[in-house]
Amino acid sequence: MKLTHESAAKFIPEDRTLPVLRDAVQQCHGCDLYRNATQAVFGELETGANAERPKAAIMMIGEQPGDQEDRQGKPFVGPAGKLLDRCLEEAEIDRRKVYVTNTVKHFKWEPRGKLRIHKKPSMKEIHACRPWLAAELELVTPKLIVCLGAVAAQSLLGLSFRITQSHGKIQQAEGFPPILATLHPSAILRARTDEDRHRDTATLVGDLRRAASFLKS
Repeated sequence: MKLTHESAAKFIPEDRTLPVLRDAVQQCHGCDLYRNATQAVFGELETGANAERPKAAIMMIGEQPGDQEDRQGKPFVGPAGKLLDRCLEEAEIDRRKVYVTNTVKHFKWEPRGKLRIHKKPSMKEIHACRPWLAAELELVTPKLIVCLGAVAAQSLLGLSFRITQSHGKIQQAEGFPPILATLHPSAILRARTDEDRHRDTATLVGDLRRAASFLKS
């Protein structure tokens, strides 16, 4: 994917270890999102928290940090993260062994009263942040990428990719490990009815089970 003139590339140090990258991302001005964020939120693997080159079979990629992630500096710790935890447990995947990260490392938001409401990142911002994701992939070398939501999926598989049509199917993209796309937990939380939430949760769990089955095959 071609990068715009704005890019995080010049902020990435030559020493590509996870602790070094996690520190360096706090200085990233590759796009303007850092201006309104509390901090950058880098990926993590709970079982390899301090490892220089953590290895995980699954790298799970979301869209961007949310309000709680921005405040705590950790990925998937808000309501969507709690739902993801439950779905992973139901799919018999150990969350602690999954490397979780986001396409964009800073929280993009707009004010609504006292609340900070998520705002979808632009393609320009996604492109600018790509070097951080590339560095994570280089370090973690996952056997499978699981994209949570359309932004993550389309950033790797192209804008024509549709989760509604192709979720749960193994996809191939040049330069990447196999990719499986599924629903983002935050989209499930925004579902209009309880029936929709139950159906979408079952879809996410089913797709995660396919991911686990793929790794065992």
